[in-house]
Amino acid sequence: MADLDLSSDVVTLTAALCDIPSVSKNEQEIADAIERALRALPHLSVERAGNAIVARTDLGRAERVVLAGHIDTVPITVDPPNVPVQRIDGVLRGRGTTDMKGGVAVQLALAAGITEPTRDVTYVFYDCEEIEAEFNGLARLVRNHPQWLEADFAVLLEPTNGGIEGGCKGTMRVDVATKGIAAHSARPWNGHNAIHDAGEILARLSAYEPRTVAVEGLDYHEALNAVGISGGIAGNVIPDRCVVSVNYRYAPDRDTEAALDHLREVFAGYELTLSDAADGAKPGLDKPAAKGFVDALALPVVAKEGWTDVAQFSALGVPAVNFGPGDPNFAHTDDERCPEDQISAALAAMKRWLSPQDGAAR
Repeated sequence: MADLDLSSDVVTLTAALCDIPSVSKNEQEIADAIERALRALPHLSVERAGNAIVARTDLGRAERVVLAGHIDTVPITVDPPNVPVQRIDGVLRGRGTTDMKGGVAVQLALAAGITEPTRDVTYVFYDCEEIEAEFNGLARLVRNHPQWLEADFAVLLEPTNGGIEGGCKGTMRVDVATKGIAAHSARPWNGHNAIHDAGEILARLSAYEPRTVAVEGLDYHEALNAVGISGGIAGNVIPDRCVVSVNYRYAPDRDTEAALDHLREVFAGYELTLSDAADGAKPGLDKPAAKGFVDALALPVVAKEGWTDVAQFSALGVPAVNFGPGDPNFAHTDDERCPEDQISAALAAMKRWLSPQDGAAR
């Protein structure tokens, strides 16, 4: 059994977390270690559902905030292996250092080090974020234990390169299909080539001008791209069907239905099938709890250009932002890495927000 020393410095704690392999659907060992460490802290109440752990302070504060992070990673590389991690010249290298065990280490360090935070805190550690949404541990908590997630504000400690990213864009995938008539390729005049017709779909995508939308003062840059194309059944058959898969990243001023209506306009005349969709989240920076966070950290705020689980908090009516150590450009790469000082700086920033006014962690 792996044990975590929550009294160690936050970089050492990050390395210890990374050295516990936790590829999606294989998080039990790290979940067990986190649960044991949290249950040893008398100021927290701890609940567990599967491999998701929720720990709470109950001090009767006027405000409750959630700090959330996923404990799984994408698969570990074999040649060369990126677990165990290495500490080289002030950089922590290895799987999970960026996405997102640096953020999880910050959560654990705060849970252990601040026994009387200025706000009640709910610490959420969840599984299966890196795979299909149906397995997502936070979504499971939303469905089965929404009362555990009740709060005035939430911070998802995903990597943001040390800045604050508000809300997130929605994402949608649709299949745009053309119909043809099958025939022998030696006599194409007997049929109609569906793949050739896909040229018009690609032309519309090339000509498309995505919006930049200001939502609560943050600029979200939309994107519409072909991400796959398929058609044809044999090398001597004129294809009677072709499908272009399209991904739409849309600003949080639109919901799924509005986004789908827009794509129906863009691809008018074609068969459209929705294959996946997840709404974005408005930043909610006008809420007092969110404003208090931004003021305490004194960091610039930009729009989150991808989709993250802040959207799940938004669906519960809880405004949420992304803030955590690590450059997201290194997430999922074989050379995943995070500067040690970013992890320490993230912890210091969160302490400014949650510690008593004298700055001491009690």
